[in-house]
Amino acid sequence: MRWLLDAGLRRNMGLILALILLGAVGVFTAGDRFADSNNMMTIVRLAAVTGVVSIGATFVITIAGIDLSVGAILALSAVWASTLSGQVFAENTHWIFMVFTAMLIGTLAGLVNGILIAYGKVVAFITTLAMMAAARGLAEIISDKKTQIITVDGFLETIGGDLLGIPVIVLIFIAVSLGGWVLLNRTTFGRRTFAIGGNPEAARLAGVKVERHTMMIYALAGLCAGIGAVMLMARTTTGSATHGTGLELDVIAAVVIGGTLLTGGRGSIFGTVLGVLIFSTLTNIFTLNNLSLSVQLVAKGAIIVIAVLIQRQLAARQSRT
Repeated sequence: MRWLLDAGLRRNMGLILALILLGAVGVFTAGDRFADSNNMMTIVRLAAVTGVVSIGATFVITIAGIDLSVGAILALSAVWASTLSGQVFAENTHWIFMVFTAMLIGTLAGLVNGILIAYGKVVAFITTLAMMAAARGLAEIISDKKTQIITVDGFLETIGGDLLGIPVIVLIFIAVSLGGWVLLNRTTFGRRTFAIGGNPEAARLAGVKVERHTMMIYALAGLCAGIGAVMLMARTTTGSATHGTGLELDVIAAVVIGGTLLTGGRGSIFGTVLGVLIFSTLTNIFTLNNLSLSVQLVAKGAIIVIAVLIQRQLAARQSRT
């Protein structure tokens, strides 16, 4: 029974309870409109893009980093992959070209962040803030501030379709979440990630190449943003410089709610997934009850503050033990 007392499990059980309570509120306030199976799938489908990007952000925050550029990188990846020339090439070859393009651009943008932070010793906040502005601006230049309509049928039918009755973007979310969990909890890469977040100098003395690993973490975050771009392109059938606006807030909030410490050293992929679902469910309840976007933003802000306060309490307890 000792595993039931594990602190990590208790945190996750708290998130599960919160999700159940939100479900009860949804049923109480919106009735069958909320409980309908189609609405349940809508909640997960809307959470998918944020969820995939949040998986990458979990690794970043676990090493006590921050990435404010994920929304802009997603937009840049989507715009670059959906250019007219790119779509023509995809139609003449294979639609998978668009997928690889988005993932490559996302990874390269994340890699630039990682190089500047790890080897250039530029503060992560400043680096990713600069990338947020640069990537968004470049996306606007490439698209001429116009929404690019995707007409590649193979891409839309495959990524935007269903498989065994489940939206493909939901299956991608599940696959990335499982892959992220294995990478963080069952590999040397994950152990090094926790070590760097806990004490980078101790990790260095233990033989971990901190700079290289940090660079790889930010490249991974960029890759997840690129995958998110593919999913959003399929869901909206467009590539736009406005994609991902404000996404960084939702991503950081989901990761923090999920129990990943902003000070580093502790991260939870499962907790992040639950955090994403909590926010998606909350947004769905607000929408069904015709509450304004302003109210939603206030609620999200309050939840983030509460989560940070809880983290501080947990950190204080750990320091005393």
